[in-house]
Amino acid sequence: MTQDKRTPGDVLRESRKKDSQAKRAKVLAALDGMKVSGETVTFLGVARAAGVSNWLVYAEGVREHIEAAMKGQGKAERRTRQAGANASAASLATDLALVRDENKALREERDRLKKAVQRSLGAQVEQAGTKELTARVNELLEAVERLTLERDGIRAERDRFKNELAECQDDLAAARDTARQILKQVNRAG
Repeated sequence: MTQDKRTPGDVLRESRKKDSQAKRAKVLAALDGMKVSGETVTFLGVARAAGVSNWLVYAEGVREHIEAAMKGQGKAERRTRQAGANASAASLATDLALVRDENKALREERDRLKKAVQRSLGAQVEQAGTKELTARVNELLEAVERLTLERDGIRAERDRFKNELAECQDDLAAARDTARQILKQVNRAG
């Protein structure tokens, strides 16, 4: 029976190997976290996020993962630009100008309708008595209140739909990232 005796050098080598593996795992975990959060991946950023020295992120076996993540982010940004998801400054300026013109037209229409209502009410006041006018004013106040409630309900529904849309877009982005990661793992395993 022979007994393996480990020398202090063997113990030190094993300890350094475990430490190196742990640090590399921290780097890969930090890289995955940055990709999931959408943070821009850089060598320095990964080193800071993992709390390791800068040279480790350039080491063989780690560098390739970071370069692949950087390349993947570049492709995603390019696809987003090509899909038109990010509006250009000129596009935003055009949209703003269109909204301002629409607001101006709506204000003019409101003023025109307001004057027409005032003229109509003036004619009705001349024809109707006080009792009829009071009843009519109450009807109009009820209609205003009903329309205000309807408007508020529609706005709340619109806001809910906007929130649901944003959540769906976030879920879709997360699903795409997960699918990419799964495909990478399958490709690595295959």
